Amino acid sequence: MADNPQLQDAVAVITGGATGIGRGIAEEFLAQGATVVIADIEQDALDRAADELGVVGIRTDVADAASVQALADAVVARYGRVDVVVNNAGVGPAARMADLTIDDWRWILDVNLFGVINGVTSFLPLLRANARGGHIVNTASMSSFAPLPGLGAYAASKAGVAALSEVLAAELAEDGSAVHVTLLTPGSVRTDIARSLRNRPEGSAGALADIDLAADPERAARSMWLTPREAGAVVARAVLADDFYAITHPGLLHRVDERHEQIRRAFLAYPPIDQSRTPDSDKEIR
Repeated sequence: MADNPQLQDAVAVITGGATGIGRGIAEEFLAQGATVVIADIEQDALDRAADELGVVGIRTDVADAASVQALADAVVARYGRVDVVVNNAGVGPAARMADLTIDDWRWILDVNLFGVINGVTSFLPLLRANARGGHIVNTASMSSFAPLPGLGAYAASKAGVAALSEVLAAELAEDGSAVHVTLLTPGSVRTDIARSLRNRPEGSAGALADIDLAADPERAARSMWLTPREAGAVVARAVLADDFYAITHPGLLHRVDERHEQIRRAFLAYPPIDQSRTPDSDKEIR
């Protein structure tokens, strides 16, 4: 937060806060002196985490705009303001593109992308009205930069989160706003995302299947797995430093470099358009 770049005494709301990265962020924010509200769709896990952390827990379905608005209203009614919002709730099952159903697409986009959209829609006005300024953290993924086979729907949702976060940050900067944005792009973190289907609405069907990457010995041997609290520390550091990117796995830079190099080569492979064309010739091309 620009005017008061501290988490001390900040009111922070974290979706998906009962487990995984969300809980890790909650633990770190609490250690920094913040007042934390966690939101989650799983009532039992929410109650347990709220009791263990000593925080307020509010059941929220981020895919439901009305539910997210009710969360925002409840926080303001209790604390009078919001300083930090972490749109973190997400799901991550996998399926090949050819096998995905429309129900598969809708569920992942509703949670991962519209969950963030709903959070921004409900909380941005509150942050902009806050004289202290404010901060929005949106959780994307390394898949935003370098998607992998089998994660098409997931990667598409997280790429959307990255794009909307970039635009939101640019527009707030244009406005001279004291509200700032951070994009969290986690790599391998030990969470319950391998059990995402437990929260899929009943009656929807498709090809998506939970995958436990941490249980794969080969992947476990070549990946660095962080704890949720370690990921939470990355987020706290980014908020305090007012960084746009919160990077949990800087050692994966080579994957980003490889993609950017492909893009650079593609740009260089095409000759520049003849700028001497007349308007009429341009119409003919179109």
